Amino acid sequence: MDFHASNYSRGRGGRPLSRLKALMKAEGTNLCWICGQPIDLGLPPNHVMAWTLDHYVPLSLGGDPLDPANAREAHRRCNSARGNGPPPNHVRTTREW
Repeated sequence: MDFHASNYSRGRGGRPLSRLKALMKAEGTNLCWICGQPIDLGLPPNHVMAWTLDHYVPLSLGGDPLDPANAREAHRRCNSARGNGPPPNHVRTTREW
């Protein structure tokens, strides 16, 4: 098994990942790092605009699944649309004047 395959499978579920998700939800900004829009934490997990944990460096490209520095908040739709591509060149943010 090569590094990428073992890293991809490590941390894909279980208690350590659940702890990271809970930490991100509790201490995060609740803004999607991809589109910059707020994430409604009250939505059911399978809703397209629900909160998901995204990895800045995708697991398939060697990203660490349990490293908080690699974890980002995203809408399910934004996370799915990004797939396992490289990180976006910039993060879109909303302006509130």
